[in-house]
Amino acid sequence: MEKMTRKDDLAFYRGRRVFITGHTGFKGIWLAKLLLDAGAHLTGFSLPSPTAEGASLFARLRLKEEMHSIEGDVRDLAALEAAFLEARPEIVLHLAAQPLVRESYRAPVETYAVNVMGTANILECVRKSDAVRSFLNVTTDKVYENKEWEWGYREDERLMGFDPYSNSKSCAELVTASYRQSFFPDGGVRLSTARAGNVIGGGDFSPERIVPDCIRAASEGRAVVLRNPTSTRPYQHVLEPLSAYLRIARAQWHEAAFSGSYNVGPEDSDCVTTGELAALFCRAWGEGASWRAEVEGGAPHEAGFLKLDSSRIKARLGWRPRWCIEEAVVHTVAWAKAWQAGEDVEKIMAAQVAAYFEEEGA
Repeated sequence: MEKMTRKDDLAFYRGRRVFITGHTGFKGIWLAKLLLDAGAHLTGFSLPSPTAEGASLFARLRLKEEMHSIEGDVRDLAALEAAFLEARPEIVLHLAAQPLVRESYRAPVETYAVNVMGTANILECVRKSDAVRSFLNVTTDKVYENKEWEWGYREDERLMGFDPYSNSKSCAELVTASYRQSFFPDGGVRLSTARAGNVIGGGDFSPERIVPDCIRAASEGRAVVLRNPTSTRPYQHVLEPLSAYLRIARAQWHEAAFSGSYNVGPEDSDCVTTGELAALFCRAWGEGASWRAEVEGGAPHEAGFLKLDSSRIKARLGWRPRWCIEEAVVHTVAWAKAWQAGEDVEKIMAAQVAAYFEEEGA
């Protein structure tokens, strides 16, 4: 296969029929915008955005008018099958999920239903389709049994997420592998999973996530309060994993040998503690922004140290991260301030996409 570049990845999707689940979420909105601007024929299947701000962003970008947007629940197999029959997608990108660790403690059964059975349902649609060639299931860096060691996990490490969210994503990995082995052993349909690190960027309005919490606090003139300032995570800008997803789906479209599981994380130097991330945020935000630690009694378990080894995607597909953590934070803050000022965030997104995809490199 010829050398792959990010610009070529986008060009590949022109005229392709692409189906996204979770297109109204944070990453889904960015991915939908990328694919529409690339010229894809796009169908999205998702519940409404979980936040009012997310719904406003989805509307402001006019995504509903530019794509076939279907409001639906991945737990509803009949609805998914109907959407598939209508769209006849060639490429499927599965992002729909209950994505929050703390919410998974409050609603574990719903978390498993969405993340495990939702994955089984979308794979069943792929199995019955006569059009799908490339399928990607987006999971998480938290699928591994976390032993709190200082080196990055590789794709062949044991899958055993601790909390219901992480564990449900481990299960989703196993469901995908089972479908690959059971129904597509000849590689006619290519299935992969992508295990991305912690994603930041403009448009994330989720509760109980570090950067949205930072933005809310700084906007209100409050100090950012951190539960676990010493926890280390593989933070990266949202365009990093999205570009990897596009690369994986494209590569396995051309060659079945590229299907499999891929870690998608930053360089080791960009795996920082929550306290270091908050300090970078405060510096980028200015206006006297600050943070402080606060031990929260009775808080549910969260891993203290987590890092990914992304050697496989670098070696096999030539993908590597582009923006360091400082750049990722600066771009996130620029977006957030534009949003709060009522500026045209579509222009901000377009400028950030152009900067990311137009630079030299793979």
